[in-house]
Amino acid sequence: MAFDYKKEYKEFYLPKNKPQLVTVPSMNFIAVRGKGNPNQEDGAYKQSIGLLYGVAFTIKMSKLGNHQIKGYFDYVVPPLEGLWWQEGIEGIDYSRKEDFEWISMIRLPEFVTKDEFCWAAEEAAKKKKTDFSKVEFFTYDEGLCVQCMHIGSYDDEPATIEQMNTFAYEQGYVLDINCSRYHHEIYLSDVRKCKTENLKTVIRHPVKIKSIRDSYDK
Repeated sequence: MAFDYKKEYKEFYLPKNKPQLVTVPSMNFIAVRGKGNPNQEDGAYKQSIGLLYGVAFTIKMSKLGNHQIKGYFDYVVPPLEGLWWQEGIEGIDYSRKEDFEWISMIRLPEFVTKDEFCWAAEEAAKKKKTDFSKVEFFTYDEGLCVQCMHIGSYDDEPATIEQMNTFAYEQGYVLDINCSRYHHEIYLSDVRKCKTENLKTVIRHPVKIKSIRDSYDK
């Protein structure tokens, strides 16, 4: 049976719909960076998804070709994820989608080295006759976070985030979004097949220990 990261690492992919703390280890990803409204038809974000899956399935199906990757095991391609931010804003302003900056990404299995990733990107470009130069091998060491399963529209995320912030503060932590730690979403539903009210999205925010100043600022 194919290895399924969602089932094997439920603490990272299948949290309950109430906030919890989690320490996330360093992981490697296929990634594409971009800017702009993710809902724009044929926009940069939607194009990035095609690039990500092009490389992801080249790696997964390599078992059927001549290029055999050392340590390969059969697996389910992990879910699409995204890191999001907007310049000058701590957190996310959902009314300004055109100002989004993002890193769209899919987790890589541990057996995929940077060299194997480069092979897969070149192979995908050759087979699909598409430019894959925007795709990169990206390592993200997320560390201590608060996370929660959000069910429903992406535009309704602020209510879930408020619960997360309150929970983290009560546990002695505060939000720690900065230039290297981001608002993180993991998409467990296919928006093409799922009703908006049933969409499942893991929301994850980096946190740090609350200081005396943070206590006064609250």
